[in-house]
Amino acid sequence: MLAHAVVRPAEKVTLDADGRVLAETVTALRDQPPFDASAMDGWAVRRADVESGGTLVIAGESAAGRGHSEPLRPGEAVRIFTGAPVPAGADCVVIQENVRSDGRHMTTGPIGDSGANIRPRGGDFKAGTVLLDAGMRLDPWRLSLAAAAGRGELSVARRPRIAVLATGEELATPGAAAGPFQIYESGGAGLLAMIRRWGGLATRLTPTGDNAHAIAEAVRDVAADVIVTVGGASVGDYDLVKPAIAPLGLELDVETVNVRPGKPTWFGRLADGRLVLGLPGNPASAFVCAELFLRPLVLALQGATHPHRMEAARLAEPLPANGPREHWMRARIGQDGVTAFRDQDSSLVTVFAAADALLRRLPGAPAAQRGETVDILRLDRA
Repeated sequence: MLAHAVVRPAEKVTLDADGRVLAETVTALRDQPPFDASAMDGWAVRRADVESGGTLVIAGESAAGRGHSEPLRPGEAVRIFTGAPVPAGADCVVIQENVRSDGRHMTTGPIGDSGANIRPRGGDFKAGTVLLDAGMRLDPWRLSLAAAAGRGELSVARRPRIAVLATGEELATPGAAAGPFQIYESGGAGLLAMIRRWGGLATRLTPTGDNAHAIAEAVRDVAADVIVTVGGASVGDYDLVKPAIAPLGLELDVETVNVRPGKPTWFGRLADGRLVLGLPGNPASAFVCAELFLRPLVLALQGATHPHRMEAARLAEPLPANGPREHWMRARIGQDGVTAFRDQDSSLVTVFAAADALLRRLPGAPAAQRGETVDILRLDRA
C-alpha cells in the first residue's frame, strides 16, 4: 500500500499547523537565549566583589525585554529579573532573598560556592542548529520550538484528500429514525475524526445501500487522493463494492489481509491514480484496520518518516494461544501492564471506545503468561 503513496506537494502555512508534516528542515536563525540571561530574580554582580559579602552601589536595573546597557564596573550591582540580560562584566546573580537594599546600595552576605544563576547564551540551541527534520509531525512542543527559532511560517506537505463512503442497506443515519432491521451507521463518524487527526482532509460521501450503480456514481468524480469504503468488502451476495467500481479501472494490489479482525480489507488503484482502501463494515474491524493501514497511508502521503509506532509492554493477565491470523486485540494499559478485553467480537463498539491500545499477537503464537512482553500499538486517546 505504502509503495503507491506519493507525497503531496508542499505549501507554506503559519504556525497553526498542529498535526501537519514538515516538508523542510527547520534551522535556528540565532542563539537561544540570544544573550546570557538571569535564571533568578536578584542582583547581577561580579563574583569577586561579593564572595566574602559586602556592600555595592546600585548602578541600574535589567528586566526582561529591557536590559542594562552599561558594563558593570567593580563595586557595582544591577537589579535583575528572571530572563533579563546579564550586563557585561557580571558573572553571578545573587538571589534577592540573600540581599538587603536601601535603594542606593545593596548588601549581601558571603556567597561562597553558590551557583552563578545565569543561563548562558545559546544554552538551549545555537544559530545554525538543525532543530526539526523534514518528515516530522508537528505538535505543540515542536511548533513552540519553531517559534523559538524565529520561524513564523513552515513548509508542510499538503493535506491528502480522503473520501469515506459507507455502504449497506442495514445502515440508518444517526439522529434519524431507524427501521426495525437497521443499525446506526457509526464507522463513518469515527473514521472522519481519525483522518483529521492524522492530517488528512476528510470528506463524507452520501452513504449508499447495496446498489452497485449508486456505489459507482458516489465515487466516480469525487476529488480525492484516497477513497475509503466501509462495508461490502467480503465475499457475500451483497458485497458489491469491488465489482461496482471495477468499470473505473480498479486494479487490486491487496485482496485480503491475514489479520483479525479485518480479514476482508483490500486495497487497489483506479485508472486515474486514485487509491482505494476497502474496510470491513463492522466498526471495530474498520477501526483496527484504519489504525494498521489507513493511518500509515495518510501519513506517508504527507512524507512522514515514522508512520508506525509500536511499543513493548508487559502482560497484566495471561493470554491463550493464537490462531492462524495475526490478532490485534483491543486492550487497556494499566499500572500492572496491558490487559486485553475478554470479548474481542468485531461488532462491539463499546470495547473499542474503552480501549487505549491494540495488542499484537502473531499467527500461531503460544499461550502467554502474566509479565511476558508483547507488542502494542497505543491509540490516540486523551
